[in-house]
Amino acid sequence: MDRKRILSCALFGGCLSVALLGWGRPVFSQATATAATGQEAKPADPAEAAWEKLTPYQKSQLERMYNDWAFLAKFRDADKSLPPAPASEGRVVFLGDSITEGWGMKATATSPGRGEFFPGKPYLNRGISGQTTPQMLLRFRQDVIELKPKVVVLLAGTNDIAENTGKMTLGETEGNIASMSELARANGIRPVLCSVLPASDFWWHKGLEPAPKIKVLNAWIKEYAARNGLVFVDYYSAMANSEGGLKTEFSPDGVHPNKAGYDVMAPLAEAGIAEALKNPIH
Repeated sequence: MDRKRILSCALFGGCLSVALLGWGRPVFSQATATAATGQEAKPADPAEAAWEKLTPYQKSQLERMYNDWAFLAKFRDADKSLPPAPASEGRVVFLGDSITEGWGMKATATSPGRGEFFPGKPYLNRGISGQTTPQMLLRFRQDVIELKPKVVVLLAGTNDIAENTGKMTLGETEGNIASMSELARANGIRPVLCSVLPASDFWWHKGLEPAPKIKVLNAWIKEYAARNGLVFVDYYSAMANSEGGLKTEFSPDGVHPNKAGYDVMAPLAEAGIAEALKNPIH
């Protein structure tokens, strides 16, 4: 889809991307233009005008929203270049959002160092920042099933509650997690279901009061895992403060873990993987 069609959809179709990126609908005043130039101006193309106001990052995000909503391109080449997993290798895929993607990122001038991503282990990081469960479900075949792991570690739901791709009910999130679990089991992959990390607010979408919703979602994930004989990894209990937020020592922004946070999560994930590998597929 070309950029004019993308911007036309965003401006006149009421798309969520407009709200997410903080744009307003451009207003063209022909009278103002005439007074300023002494000539009657031709109406500007609203889509073109809006496009020129965007930062390169905003342009890339909007193009991706319409051309590759699930961001299949992110890992497409990496997935294709992977050699087949040896039968003796315990390949594990971690699927998630920015909390997963950031696991192992190096320190930068604006970001603190994160924990190493399981050095020496045959573990693959397939987290994509900002993603919701419907996006993960769409890329589950490419980024999980076709890689033939023995285990998939699923950490998802934060951005559903944050409404990153629109309003969602907890039931819809639960359904997507169940669907990914069913797809994994149908393909001989053991799911490890992780609790959503605590959060008392989202800095990019304030006022949603996520803490009680996260508790309800985590209770469902735990119950679903028990009912289906799956492994449940509880990050929440080890990282939550008394208000249901993320402890300050584990996060710079109340949502994303720092190195100390990942240091708490890593052994819990490892224990969950070890437990899952003992269980038969059923």
